[in-house]
Amino acid sequence: MDRQTTETTSPTGVPHTPGGGFAAATAATETTLSDALMTLRKRKWVLVACVLLGMVYGSYDAITQPRLYESHSRIQVRSGASNEYRVSAVPGMGQDTQTKMNTEIAIMQSDTLLLTVARELNLPNNSDFLEIKGKAPHASLDSPAVQAGTIRRLNGHLKVSLIPKTEIIAISYTSLNAKLSADIANKVVSDYIQRSFETRFQSQQRVSAWLQNQLDGLKQEVETSQEQMMDLQKRLGTLGFDPKDNQTTSTLEDLSKASGAAHIARILAESRYRMLSGMDPGTIDGTIDMNPGTMPVQFAQLRSQIALAKANYAQLMTTLGPNNPKALELSNEIKELDAQLAAEQKRLLIQTREAYLATKANEQQTSAALEQQKTDAYKLRDDLVEYTLKAREYETTRTLYDGLVSRLRTASVQAGLESTEIDVVDLAMIPASPRLQPYSSVVLTACIFALLVGIILAFTLESLDTGLRSIAEIESVIELPSLAIIPKARRTAAEQVGSLTTAQRNINVLTQPKSQFSESFRALRTSLLLSSTGHPPKFVLFTSATPSEGKTTTACNLACILAQRDTRVLLIDADLRRPNVHHRFGLSGKVGLSTLLTGTTGLEESLQRVPEVPNLDIMASGPVPPFPTEMLSSAAMTSLLERCATLYTHVVIDSPPILSVTDGVILARQADAVVLVVRHGKSSKQIVRRARDLLIRSGAPITGLVLNAVDLNSPEYYGYYGYSGYSYTSIDSDSWESQKRAGENPVEGKNGQ
Repeated sequence: MDRQTTETTSPTGVPHTPGGGFAAATAATETTLSDALMTLRKRKWVLVACVLLGMVYGSYDAITQPRLYESHSRIQVRSGASNEYRVSAVPGMGQDTQTKMNTEIAIMQSDTLLLTVARELNLPNNSDFLEIKGKAPHASLDSPAVQAGTIRRLNGHLKVSLIPKTEIIAISYTSLNAKLSADIANKVVSDYIQRSFETRFQSQQRVSAWLQNQLDGLKQEVETSQEQMMDLQKRLGTLGFDPKDNQTTSTLEDLSKASGAAHIARILAESRYRMLSGMDPGTIDGTIDMNPGTMPVQFAQLRSQIALAKANYAQLMTTLGPNNPKALELSNEIKELDAQLAAEQKRLLIQTREAYLATKANEQQTSAALEQQKTDAYKLRDDLVEYTLKAREYETTRTLYDGLVSRLRTASVQAGLESTEIDVVDLAMIPASPRLQPYSSVVLTACIFALLVGIILAFTLESLDTGLRSIAEIESVIELPSLAIIPKARRTAAEQVGSLTTAQRNINVLTQPKSQFSESFRALRTSLLLSSTGHPPKFVLFTSATPSEGKTTTACNLACILAQRDTRVLLIDADLRRPNVHHRFGLSGKVGLSTLLTGTTGLEESLQRVPEVPNLDIMASGPVPPFPTEMLSSAAMTSLLERCATLYTHVVIDSPPILSVTDGVILARQADAVVLVVRHGKSSKQIVRRARDLLIRSGAPITGLVLNAVDLNSPEYYGYYGYSGYSYTSIDSDSWESQKRAGENPVEGKNGQ
């Protein structure tokens, strides 16, 4: 047998025959958008089922959702307002409106405030709050777990937001109980206002404590000065001695008084200036002087006018509404009065600073003059000067002490004044009906979520599917070229005719020569004929990894297609364990390969023919022998193949599955081309790779792979070969019978074509 098989090496190191070699194996398979869409089309019923389940669940959830009640309250937080009396303002602490509002919203949602609300309303023991039926179990807010759960539930149902372009904050709470929703919303507002007041009260208290510390020090100084002065009086004696008779002493006394007065004036001016400079503009009118009786007349007039205008405006709002011209005019008048008051406040702040600087300069001047006079007084008796200084020091310290005591009393009064920054606009009312449920959004959300789950499930099923389904998988995973795609065989009306022979019923290329099925075998024939350089392969062996993958069907149909080229073709059924070729053609299984190899029959006696394919000879398997492996590896088998090579143009061999028995491996080494048949969606990638590796190790010339029983309507092969838009006309039973009656070969057609 003159057969040359030149082996080359693929990029992966796997030998193969020239012309029919492997495609270069790709390093990795990139998942493209088209692959993803193909997967979704394949698993579309998974997506549909998930979406339907999501729709059912969403509808059920929307229908069975509890009736929720929502209560709303609103408060106004004025960013520029403050207490009428305030001494604890700190310079540079002003905030813009948006920052202040966000801060207040965060305070209303703080854990401390929510725990206060929960404790006052006893929410942990409220079944409506816990959304449970029956009596709620006893729980204490002292438990960290109860605290965390209560805060989490309150935050989940409480909504605090700023109404755009206003200073109004909206507070809403949603609950199963209408009254509870209103109670919680109102309690959040009241506790927030109370907390705001307490915070400012504590600030005032801290200032009072600081003043008290300063007074304690001054009191000690007064007592020390008084004791020293009394000691000097005892030493000097007051009898017959009048310090006023001395001009220097008199001048020193006047300067000491002036210095003390300047010092007190400077402290008062400095205190007033620092308080005013660190306060919001809206508080200046109440802190120009700690004595309300010293307030400028113009301030009192402006404030009276503003109060009167606001009262009139409130009356007009109640009777005529905000759009009444008089109400609008009065609103503009209020704004103008507020602007005048702000301008007057700014002017007074400047005047206060100038007054402070003047008193400071006056203090420095009087202090300097006093020091000079002291130098002159040193010329007098030291005891007299010392006495005078101690007396003045005592008076100065005592005066300063009395002034700070007065300020401390004023600060204590201020600490009790409640802020007017926060106004309640609307208190939450008990809602009469539950809020509208967003049924459509619930269903839509459930469908979207179900669709996402379906997509994940589709890709998961795709990843778990180990079957070979596409050409890309064959060439990338198996690393074998695809010779042809064989679609599923479809029975036509001609196959149902009782007069058809067994071969015509089983071999589809005979009854459907113009079908997709037959066209795919012509493509396989072309691939095999062009797989080798120089000459087409003579011995073509078909095998598979496991049984029931379609190798016998493929071998029988290809043998018929090859015989239609007016070439002599021999089909050998080498599956000595489970022969099937003779059943496909309706032939006898009593003679064949086994009887020929044992010498029972000769070559001519072992061959059988079918009238439907004149150029095709068939050698059935024959009776099942006891030792098929030894028979196929015998010298008689080699001699038979050498003889067939001289008699036939092509020899098609149907061998057993190579992973089941070793018969196929033995025959594969004697073939010119080995074709591995894989069933679409059934053959496992791992099993096919094992079969490929076994053939490679045995040195078999693997030409490629045939993907059998493919559904061309599946997403992987939709439109394959253009069949979706173009197809032949099938031969029906009437045309078949008419050709037979006319004496023509239905397969060859007229004129032997």
